[in-house]
Amino acid sequence: MSVKTNCSYFAEDVGKNLYRKKTYYRVLIEQEVIAKDQDEADTLFLDHGGIDHGKVSEIAQDGMGVETTIVDADYSDSETTEYVGKVVYDDTEFAKEDGDVIIDSYVNETEKMEA
Repeated sequence: MSVKTNCSYFAEDVGKNLYRKKTYYRVLIEQEVIAKDQDEADTLFLDHGGIDHGKVSEIAQDGMGVETTIVDADYSDSETTEYVGKVVYDDTEFAKEDGDVIIDSYVNETEKMEA
């Protein structure tokens, strides 16, 4: 019975063996987004975050006779969206006029800021 493979093989390979190996990788993706609240952040992460599954196959390395047959990525788990800080004007004299802003982790998430 003939085995289907993407590996190239030739007459000089007679007597050699075809091997297959599955390797599982754990990938961590940490992303950040500026949003008005956690609900908007979650929506942005869901709609525009994560990985581009169409490009997953591009991460595999081939060469010297090694051919990739399957590359797959499955969702496993994620943590709760966490508040990191609020965009505020820097604490300088002309920050508002100059548009100088920082992200301040000490400002409360629900605190209203003047634009």
